[in-house]
Amino acid sequence: MTSHSDDPPTHKPRPTGGDRKERGRRFGSGAVRDRFRPTGPSGDRVVLYGWHPVFQALANDGRRLHRLLATENGAARLTAELGTLRIEPELVRPSAINALLGPDAVHQGLYLEADPLPGPDLDDLPDDALLLALDQITDPHNVGAIVRTAAAFGVAAIVTTARHSPNATGVLAKSASGGLEHVPLVVVRNLAEALIDLGKRGFTRIGLDSDAQTTLDAVGPRRPAVIVLGAEGKGLRQRTRDCCDVLARIPFSGEIRSLNVSNAAAITLYALSVRPAE
Repeated sequence: MTSHSDDPPTHKPRPTGGDRKERGRRFGSGAVRDRFRPTGPSGDRVVLYGWHPVFQALANDGRRLHRLLATENGAARLTAELGTLRIEPELVRPSAINALLGPDAVHQGLYLEADPLPGPDLDDLPDDALLLALDQITDPHNVGAIVRTAAAFGVAAIVTTARHSPNATGVLAKSASGGLEHVPLVVVRNLAEALIDLGKRGFTRIGLDSDAQTTLDAVGPRRPAVIVLGAEGKGLRQRTRDCCDVLARIPFSGEIRSLNVSNAAAITLYALSVRPAE
């Protein structure tokens, strides 16, 4: 014999509008999805995403922060490394960050909007510095990788032009892997004039050229110095070449005698670095 309960069936109450909104604010659900789909950061803000760029920016007191989106795991990892964060994160699902960056961006659950870092003037650079100068290198992946390498080798600054160079945001910042917080960008109107000014201050201007007669080994470490890199394919422009004290090449021994410009930058920095005697 089947028994039936006299108790009325129970139903879970449907979430109210306020509950849905709060849940959306925390996890990026459809209830507030529009707030995570702006056309882009407002004003002159830059976008940083991924662990290293966001972590390094949060650790840099000189970087002004505006908005941090993070997954629960991303926020927990930042807090474990940094303690109390300088900006309160908005907890979202990964899909909310995908909506901002696109599905191919490797954001690791972190998205930050911030002000660009102020760059020093050319005259403010140390008299014994090692610098890089970029001659119309436009690919943000390459420039970002160069920034990362420059940070690893203690480069004081990277000189670049206002035109024909990518902005220090998005893909470039991701490829730099936090290097933007350690190597300032000096933006000049005319690269040749900047090289002339550095030459007057005693900087040795070393242009990297695959057809040069001199090898990097023959040049050796020098300070102060500026290493000038040209775009892949085009190389250094003629006026840029004319402003260099020496043109040097990497002494390849294999069949392939050209490299991606960011790889060439890494080899050049190693070859021209001052290393302690063993």
